[in-house]
Amino acid sequence: MQVTLHQDKCVASGQCVLAAQEVFDQRNEDGVAVLLDDRPPAELHEDVRHAAAVCPALAIALADS
Repeated sequence: MQVTLHQDKCVASGQCVLAAQEVFDQRNEDGVAVLLDDRPPAELHEDVRHAAAVCPALAIALADS
């Protein structure tokens, strides 16, 4: 799985961090999401898919690799 985070779309809701804290974090200054791992291990794929699904700004793109 390849994860892409479009920070310019992010509205800083934090839903991705709640869903997959091993893969996403937020900047302290403005809350915009930060991608920690663009190729997470298989055991995190379900959490990452959930993070993408609950993102209100649709700022997370996933591709199979």
